[in-house]
Amino acid sequence: MGSSRSPLVEGVTNPGAGSAPHARRGTWRGQGPVVCVVAVGGAAGAVARYGASLLWPTKTDGFPWTTFAINAVGCALIGVFLALITEVWAAHRLVRPFFGTGVLGGFTTFSTYTVDFERLIDGGHPATGLAYLAATPLAALAAVWAAVAATRRTVGAFAARGESGGGT
Repeated sequence: MGSSRSPLVEGVTNPGAGSAPHARRGTWRGQGPVVCVVAVGGAAGAVARYGASLLWPTKTDGFPWTTFAINAVGCALIGVFLALITEVWAAHRLVRPFFGTGVLGGFTTFSTYTVDFERLIDGGHPATGLAYLAATPLAALAAVWAAVAATRRTVGAFAARGESGGGT
């Protein structure tokens, strides 16, 4: 005997059930715009990161300050952005994937961080490499935490000023 559930319920609870080509097409239509905005945002973020590396090149045997700064600044921007879209305003469903995952995901570069670390170790600069290995995630976490805290404080100050009638 067949299932007593409707084909719609069966497709939701059992994605492999029913007509698979139609189910896959529906999933792609829902996720297609998200994939596209992530790709466009990621390209923009990667181009910005590459531009920063051209403007501020790092010596082969030196501390990779550009990548370090990119990761710290990118994490701070992620903190500001997420605090704003979760606590201040409701963003369109494509804003978070475009800016958070795409632009800032493409801008920050933890893959280059690992390559920089390996280059420093292989190049005979273990102390610099280990300092970089430890400093980058600490700076990234501190940046996102500080940015979220500062954004919340700023938003709270504006909200309090507006509620007290101090606005124009």
